[in-house]
Amino acid sequence: MTDYIEIGKTNNISQGIMTSVKAAGKDILIANVGGKYYAAEGHCPHMKGNLSKGKLNGTIVTCPLHGSQFDLKTGKTVRWIGSSGFMGMMGKLMSSLGIAAKKEKPLTVYEVKVEGDRIMANIPK
Repeated sequence: MTDYIEIGKTNNISQGIMTSVKAAGKDILIANVGGKYYAAEGHCPHMKGNLSKGKLNGTIVTCPLHGSQFDLKTGKTVRWIGSSGFMGMMGKLMSSLGIAAKKEKPLTVYEVKVEGDRIMANIPK
């Protein structure tokens, strides 16, 4: 069962800002992009980096640990760990040695609506 629950107030999250809250027993990321609010799981699906400590560029959030990127509109992976730079080289080395890297995973996102100054998210129990 899912219900919309309050996860924050609009006056507490300025344009271009992300924050982390605890709601429904989960860590939830809230972002304000152009006055529209987005909610997603608060930790990267790779190694659980705190996404609120990452970077926000439009609706794209970047994990502070390994640079994986996710679109807050859809949860779609924009860039997964190991796709470039040093981590890319390590991924290729691991693959050549027969060591499997973690498979790409999308970010869980939640439907959001605003009621007055309340930010509400549809978070499954």
